[in-house]
Amino acid sequence: MTSGQTVVVYGAYGHTGRFVVAELRARGFVPVLSGRDERKLEELVAEGVRADVRPASVDDPAALDRALAGAAAVVNCAGPFATTAGPVIEAALRAGIPYVDVAAEIEANRDTFERFADRARAAGTPVVPAMAFYGGLGDLLATAAMGDWTAADEAHVAYGLDSWHPTAGTRAAGVVSRERRGGRRPVFTDGRLRYRDDAPPTLEWAFPAPMGTRKMIGEFTMADVVTLPSHLAIPEVRTSMTVEAAGDLASADTPEPAPADPSGRSAQTFLVDVLVRSGARERRATATGRDIYAVTAPLAVEAVARILTGRTRAAAGVLSAGALFDAPDFLRALAPHVTVELPA
Repeated sequence: MTSGQTVVVYGAYGHTGRFVVAELRARGFVPVLSGRDERKLEELVAEGVRADVRPASVDDPAALDRALAGAAAVVNCAGPFATTAGPVIEAALRAGIPYVDVAAEIEANRDTFERFADRARAAGTPVVPAMAFYGGLGDLLATAAMGDWTAADEAHVAYGLDSWHPTAGTRAAGVVSRERRGGRRPVFTDGRLRYRDDAPPTLEWAFPAPMGTRKMIGEFTMADVVTLPSHLAIPEVRTSMTVEAAGDLASADTPEPAPADPSGRSAQTFLVDVLVRSGARERRATATGRDIYAVTAPLAVEAVARILTGRTRAAAGVLSAGALFDAPDFLRALAPHVTVELPA
């Protein structure tokens, strides 16, 4: 049972952090509000969120230790994760509690695997990066699609977004990522992450009905190129994005997401279509839902619940969603937030 257990949400006042706090409360957890800005944390309480407030800066290890004291787990929702992931993971390891984050930043997720795999394993603590719409959902779908295959030639995660209204956090993380890459674009090919200076290709992708065939940016690389190869033997991992959504993200005039229902979800919808190929054989898995930020909350909170109740494939280390959990069972547990179609 997880009811009544305390979970710290770092970056609780952010757009995604608010959804995570609400989902924790709905699942019977006791959220603790933490983050770098004490004023914003207090504003969250003033809005009616009844929870303990524990402000902490990432450059203050003692404050982070106080924030995590007595907690069962921590969910890091504060980007850019190039800045926050390392210090919060360090604090989680000191506290001996599971760490989950919602990072979409490719290099930040790669850093987590490279820096903390051995330490997390030695500490007996699970560290789960990218437990979110980008990175986590695609990894679960690809793992489910693989089924009994031990290897594949290629995986393609096609993102069918009708629009993308980025949050301020998404834009800030994008700036950091572009600076780290020197303006180059990442791709995962021949079994490794590489960087290119040319323009990405365009292609057409035949999504299931009702979306149908859509024009895509063919190498719109997302965190899946870190999560999938971390445990699946697939040398070519591609991700693509609908042209309309990519244009929304690129435009400085695109507004932040606007609530369209009492829960705060936007009207934006998605269809994620994952294709894995081995020779002439292909398998697909799809997920449909609404609001890419809101759907991150049930992904992250379901991960916390499964870790705390021992429903995992491993006990410790840096592990992606597909490596740590029974992927088909996890995906089905996301209903009604996500509707999935998996191979028979």
